[in-house]
Amino acid sequence: MWNDDNAIYDDGEWITWTEINSHLAKLEFEARYPNLDVELVPIFQKLLSTAEDYHHLTGSHLQVYGDLGELYGAITHGIKLHRNYAQGSDGKLGNHFVEVKTITPFKAKDAITLNLKRNFSKVLIVKIDDAFEVQSKMIDRKALPKVKGDKLTLNWADFDL
Repeated sequence: MWNDDNAIYDDGEWITWTEINSHLAKLEFEARYPNLDVELVPIFQKLLSTAEDYHHLTGSHLQVYGDLGELYGAITHGIKLHRNYAQGSDGKLGNHFVEVKTITPFKAKDAITLNLKRNFSKVLIVKIDDAFEVQSKMIDRKALPKVKGDKLTLNWADFDL
């Protein structure tokens, strides 16, 4: 039976503090990410948790970080992902084609390499650090440095959040 130490009684039913805190966390997350696709969140969380658990157990990494980066972009930025193996970009945000690049927890440098031949107007860099914390930076293609050739290396620290 519930008591007032771990729940409150409201409008004829018991509500636990866990339920209240979970609801508040969800509202905070939705406010932070207004384009949130809430149905993808548990999938992302399970996949990230599985990758972390596997690494802690084996010392190796699963090959899921690119997918995690794309899911993170869909959840936090509202990117509509293309079907698997589509050519040109990873997804669309409004009228913009978005290339998603992920910095993995085992990478020695916080940098990614872009293929400038690909069709994109924005790049989303997703960083999954060695504590499996995730953050991202969205960059307009026109803000990228000009280079000769088809490859461009971008360092995480060179761009503001």
